[in-house]
Amino acid sequence: MLDSGIKLQKEIFIKTYGCQMNVYDSLRMEELFTPFGYNISENYDNADLVILNTCHIREKAAEKVYSELGKINITKKKLRENGKHMVVAVAGCVAQAEGDQIVKRAPYVDIVVGPQSYHNLPSIVKKIQNNEDVDKVCLEFIEEEKFDHLSTDRSNNNVSAFLSVQEGCDKFCTYCVVPYTRGAEFSRPVQKIMDEAKKLVDGGAKEINLLGQNVNGYHGVDDKGNPVSLGRLIMMLEGVSGLERIRYTTSHPSDMHDELYEAHAVCSKLMPYLHLPVQSGSNNVLKLMNRKHDRDEYIKAIEKLRVARPDLAFSSDFIVGFPGETDQDFEDTMSLVREIKYSGCFSFKFSPRPGTPAELYEDQIAEEVKSARLAKLQELLNEQQYEFNKTFFGKELDILFERVQGDKIMGRSPYLQPVFVNKEEGLLNQIRKVKITKAGPHSLNAELV
Repeated sequence: MLDSGIKLQKEIFIKTYGCQMNVYDSLRMEELFTPFGYNISENYDNADLVILNTCHIREKAAEKVYSELGKINITKKKLRENGKHMVVAVAGCVAQAEGDQIVKRAPYVDIVVGPQSYHNLPSIVKKIQNNEDVDKVCLEFIEEEKFDHLSTDRSNNNVSAFLSVQEGCDKFCTYCVVPYTRGAEFSRPVQKIMDEAKKLVDGGAKEINLLGQNVNGYHGVDDKGNPVSLGRLIMMLEGVSGLERIRYTTSHPSDMHDELYEAHAVCSKLMPYLHLPVQSGSNNVLKLMNRKHDRDEYIKAIEKLRVARPDLAFSSDFIVGFPGETDQDFEDTMSLVREIKYSGCFSFKFSPRPGTPAELYEDQIAEEVKSARLAKLQELLNEQQYEFNKTFFGKELDILFERVQGDKIMGRSPYLQPVFVNKEEGLLNQIRKVKITKAGPHSLNAELV
């Protein structure tokens, strides 16, 4: 590690792509370097260390990274002319997937680290600064070591904080790169999660969002070696003094379990909102996707959750135009959406990811067909979201206020809706009751009660 007694007074810039897990990882990378005198910069114009924390889920993800690297290299060359050495690192899932290819295509990149290896960054940076020989590419899968290197100070002054409890995936959906870039499922020990949660609350967090690629597949152990499910973990977190809200994401339908249903019924701090991706309403497509659940199993899980918590709101992910998807398959998705009635969803056209089975599937769907189907689905989803928002007009809700936006302060309802009120001193980072005065398609306006 770097010598923490030497304050380097250097600047670090981290650009984060993709999921909430990457946001969490970027915060941990900041924590790795701040004890050594690194200040967080909002741009890389004069940065000593630049980290691109990448995501491989979206289309052409790698090409976007290379495009950004090209811009960074221009700045790196200018700084070198003035005697300053910028260290450039590529982290995250593109780093894991591309590996040595990144250095070959962009030789000015100094470090390539995967999602399980970023705790090695300080020691690698030190070697580069000392002109020592270094292995540029570090892609080991050692989950325990990664989490053991987390800072003991988790007080980020964020009223809503992420806490990673599980990482990796064993599902191997045919369209997804996560098992290859994040590795096998790993669950952190219960006590370490509880300790981190308490530190976050001591640092000002009122809400904690538990993170995992398959978060409800969490299977950690307590200090006696007993297995603990996500449902049981949430019940334990319910007792943390000062913690007022609990959320978790992202869930898999086949990992729902009885203790999790119970948690939704008995834990008042667990918010009445759940993101439960289904991807398709067609059993044919779900089988091609290797989703390990069918339509009926998904519907039964929703029904059990609504029995446990009748006011529970749901969101989901949908992929349209998966190879082999027929008109009837798409209509099955539309009928599922009508049956469930969502509060908001993410929907995308299928695009093949290199190295996944679906990349080689025949019966690829024409782009114009995918676009037409997506437009039709999004019209229905947007309509449902607006209808859901309108049910809150005139009602009172408890809102957790997170940030200032112009002359407004934005907060989140228990159902994760953005809620805006006029700016008022002392409101930020507080939970206050409001009355909804306007319901829009994507947000709510309110006044303080």
